[in-house]
Amino acid sequence: MDRVALRGLRARGHHGVFPKEREEGQTFIVDLVLGLDTRPAAADDDLTKTVHYGIVAEEVVAVVQGDAVNLIETLAERIAETCLKHDGVQEVEVCVHKPDAPITVPFDDVTVTIIRSRA
Repeated sequence: MDRVALRGLRARGHHGVFPKEREEGQTFIVDLVLGLDTRPAAADDDLTKTVHYGIVAEEVVAVVQGDAVNLIETLAERIAETCLKHDGVQEVEVCVHKPDAPITVPFDDVTVTIIRSRA
């Protein structure tokens, strides 16, 4: 299976379990790896035979900016579902970063990574 990756998609969302997170929001960063067969697109040099990563990026940002959830695990699941709606995408790896998580000790990042595929 071939891979198309999008790294560092940024969007502001209001996800989290604490009221301050819900009220003020924060930046979330998303990395995606889409699994699909790119041979038909490459053979014909045809965008319609692969995934349009620009559209996927816009849809993922809309999910992050959309309805608030408590957990980034839930956010990752919603992003994966969005990606798998695209024809040809057989698998997706989603990594959601929450670099401004409300943690009281020094840290660089918090991430949740999931892998989902068509059943």
